[in-house]
Amino acid sequence: MSLQWIRDLGVKLPDAPDLESIMVVIVLIVGACAIGWFIAARAGSAVAGRLHRFGASRNVLTSGLVTSIIRCTIVALLLLIVGNAVRLSPLALMILAFALGMSVAILLFRLFVAFRISRMIATGLALLGLVATTAATLGGLTPLIDSLDAVGFTVGARRFSLLAVFNGIAIVALLYVVAKAVNHVLVHLIGRSSALDVAQSVLVQKLAGIAVIVVAILLGIDLLGIDLTALTVFSGAAGLAIGFGLQKTFGNLIAGLILLMDRSVKPGDVIVVGDTFGAVSKIGVRAVSVVTRDGKEHLIPNEQLMTEPVENWSYSSKNVRVHVSVGVSYNCDLALAQRLMIEAATAAKRVLADPKPSVWLKAFGDSSVDHDILVWIMDPELGVGNVRSDILNRIWVLFAEHGIEIPFPQRDVHIRTAPGESTTA
Repeated sequence: MSLQWIRDLGVKLPDAPDLESIMVVIVLIVGACAIGWFIAARAGSAVAGRLHRFGASRNVLTSGLVTSIIRCTIVALLLLIVGNAVRLSPLALMILAFALGMSVAILLFRLFVAFRISRMIATGLALLGLVATTAATLGGLTPLIDSLDAVGFTVGARRFSLLAVFNGIAIVALLYVVAKAVNHVLVHLIGRSSALDVAQSVLVQKLAGIAVIVVAILLGIDLLGIDLTALTVFSGAAGLAIGFGLQKTFGNLIAGLILLMDRSVKPGDVIVVGDTFGAVSKIGVRAVSVVTRDGKEHLIPNEQLMTEPVENWSYSSKNVRVHVSVGVSYNCDLALAQRLMIEAATAAKRVLADPKPSVWLKAFGDSSVDHDILVWIMDPELGVGNVRSDILNRIWVLFAEHGIEIPFPQRDVHIRTAPGESTTA
């Protein structure tokens, strides 16, 4: 098989292989791999633990993944040092270049997977790294670049080629990975700051994320050499169309930022919006996530919280008063019944001792004397129905022990007969 295509890339191939040089490079490659395995096996778990304490996800950046990244990095660095320090024959250099390219490709694949890039894209970028690293080590990158640049066409003053496509893919992938990593680090650092409360922390995290995205886009435009002046003619129409199409999206984004800035609604608050009652778990770009006591997560648009009435049970204080309605018979001892109600409310687990429970006589009903038990709790996110149930269960037991009757509606039916009719069958 002819190897002329390899020579065309600038690689000089010997007529006869230098077996001694080949054996040396194989030993060096095996040694580099052994050193990489040895160091990674001992440092992988420790480095992964530190990254997890710094905020890295345990599900994504696992100990095995960190160990693999360390191993590939060490092998690539050692092979790079060998390639620059040892004089090798062309065939031995080719073997070393391929081994270096494989280590770089595996390293890139592991890194892209760690940042949740799809495996198909990660594989393509890893193969691109393999070709580029191997060609650069062999000194044949310039012919490869010229070959890629030759395949293309020119439109006006712009040149479109395979080289531009590969450069664009590499730049976009690199900026995406870097922006995601920087945003993750900033979110973790801001979240650990003790100088910010929950709402301020979420606000700063969102502003930092927006800033990272804007900087990445501007850098991408500059690195790709995109001339924005060419889009001047279409910018007005495109901006108008995008403005109408994304009006609700931007409205919800601004509403979310306003909610975080004035801290009227923040993560952890217990709110009531319409028929939805629950705790705010997250304020997103588009909607606020409210988790109800049934475990259902309601996504309420940010604008709705700005335009509709919202009950915030923990805006200035988490103390909430709960009403429990109880009716007793007209024939019972009201003072005893009220004392038993206070006793039952005080014994409930979540009821606060200060302010202490109280009982109000609310009304004289059709069949009962109606009372309202007022108690205070400080954890409304745990619900209020279970507090009422606890108090009512205790009242039922105490009333039964002391002979207090809980009345129920009764109706007397009087059957009247017409004059002259018999009431017997």
